[in-house]
Amino acid sequence: MAIGAVLSQQWSLLFSVAALVALWWAWRVLELAWITPRRLDRALRAQGLGGRAYRFPFGDLREFSRLVAVARSVPMLPPSHNITARVAPLYHSVIKEHGKISVTWFGPTPRVIVNDPKLVREILANKSGHFRKRKFSNGIVRRLANGLVSHDGEKWAAHRKIINPAFHLEKLKKMMPAFVACCNELVTRWEDRVGSDEAKEIDVWPEFQNLTGDVISRAAFGSSFSEGRRIFQIQSEQAQNVVKMLNTLYLPGFKFLPMQLNRRVKANGREVEWLLKGIIGRRERAMREGNASNDDLLGVLMECNAAETKEAGSSKPIMTMDDIIGELKLFYFAGMDTTAVLLTWTLVALSMHPEWQDRAREEVLRVFGKEDQPDLDGVNQLKVVAMVLHEVLRLYPPVIQFDRQTYTEVELGGVRYPPGVILSLPIVFLHHDPDVWGEDADEFRPERFAEGVSKASGNSSSSAFFPFGWGPRICVGQNFALIEAKMALSRILQRFEFGLSPCYRHAPFPVSTLQPDHGAPILLKKL
Repeated sequence: MAIGAVLSQQWSLLFSVAALVALWWAWRVLELAWITPRRLDRALRAQGLGGRAYRFPFGDLREFSRLVAVARSVPMLPPSHNITARVAPLYHSVIKEHGKISVTWFGPTPRVIVNDPKLVREILANKSGHFRKRKFSNGIVRRLANGLVSHDGEKWAAHRKIINPAFHLEKLKKMMPAFVACCNELVTRWEDRVGSDEAKEIDVWPEFQNLTGDVISRAAFGSSFSEGRRIFQIQSEQAQNVVKMLNTLYLPGFKFLPMQLNRRVKANGREVEWLLKGIIGRRERAMREGNASNDDLLGVLMECNAAETKEAGSSKPIMTMDDIIGELKLFYFAGMDTTAVLLTWTLVALSMHPEWQDRAREEVLRVFGKEDQPDLDGVNQLKVVAMVLHEVLRLYPPVIQFDRQTYTEVELGGVRYPPGVILSLPIVFLHHDPDVWGEDADEFRPERFAEGVSKASGNSSSSAFFPFGWGPRICVGQNFALIEAKMALSRILQRFEFGLSPCYRHAPFPVSTLQPDHGAPILLKKL
């Protein structure tokens, strides 16, 4: 009887604890999906903001999915560059109906679309310190790239100071052999596939993904290139998985559920960290022995970390092993996809507009000839190529929107935003806005940038061209990306002429970056 009573008490206690956990979870869901969004909805509407009303519990996610399915079902007809309705159909609908500053809902979280370049510039400048990067409470983005873009405050400032020197031009110059080697391997492989007769079709999208993965592997790790290639493969898969997770409604405890996607993301994360710890550990030993190289990103990063730690008089490194791992994972994500999509859309655009392909090739041949390998000094002379790349970045920005989150009450444009509001900066809409760029905003006209970015669209372009962000958090690797793109494009223009394949379907679509939904088959012919 005594044993039975004890067991009964234990079961009663267990059921009581389970009931309390269930009540807590139910309250958290109610607060997350009903109480908080209703309060925020009232606060925004009371100030005259238009937009969509909150729908429990998914907000606009179902409408978002429906509109995306419709948009993806029919490719665009080239040479149209009017992509906003396809790549962001919900925003396109909301802006058209409610104006440039309007509200939509990502699940229970309000997103205020800020489609005004002056306000976007104010947000990105963040002089008041009231805007932060969007925080993901389930931490799924940190599994992909927990680096500089995830940090705020003193930690961000310390990391930025250490990382900046790695992307100075004198450091990038030391990485040019890695750029040249990877680009030469690409054009040689293409020449072998194309042969010397008629044009040959090649899907350049996976080709450029491999190219930029190779470049970041060599530039980041030098002699540890083979392990870098494996990290590149894993990070590519992680990016796809994280996007899938972000497009689901978050519930408390989601990341602990034993779902196949969760298990795969965790397994990938463990393997990447194991590989990176091995590479970093070997480099640390080489530094202690005086045999380390600082000609790659890892070497510069660790050298600057040691110098800043010594200057601060700290016994512990400013950037820990986990910090360095996070930054290296970010190098892959930011350095790989951004340049790959830029090169892909550049070849597509130059195929649609062969007159600009001819102009760019003439410039490259004038500067380098047909056989000379591009160097940094020559790359910096490529004005037409720079104009083309900037126009591609305008029409097809790699990241179509930036998000910032309010964590205190803040006034912006005459509206007081309470904490917990996402301010969504729709870069692709700003880049296609006829009020800024003129009635030909959807046309491919690289001559806009003939006098540089600052004069591309009168006096307002400096606040309406954001392919790498703006303000203090502008992408630290933009020089790296543009030099890599100029180098690769120069080698391709030296060796090939190209045009769209008959089976090409113009279908830009945002995944982690703005990617071609059906690949990018291009007809290449050796010159």
